[in-house]
Amino acid sequence: MVYYLIVCRSLTYAQRTAAALERSGITAHILRSPKVISGEGCSHSVKVSERYLSESLVVLSRVNLTPKRVYIISSDGSYKEVRLL
Repeated sequence: MVYYLIVCRSLTYAQRTAAALERSGITAHILRSPKVISGEGCSHSVKVSERYLSESLVVLSRVNLTPKRVYIISSDGSYKEVRLL
């Protein structure tokens, strides 16, 4: 299964992001961002399934929780940033 990581600027924002998604029926898991994508130190991410990414972004936009970045987790375990329009 393919997953996406929605990178948040803090643990609090990750918790708010996950809560907003869960209220909308989207399963979301908070985790510490991998070092290769966190860049400027520690950050937290919310992991969602590929099939819920579009809906997740709509929900987050509606509640004014803009993601810092979004990454796809490849089958080989690598990360690739997804550009949002």
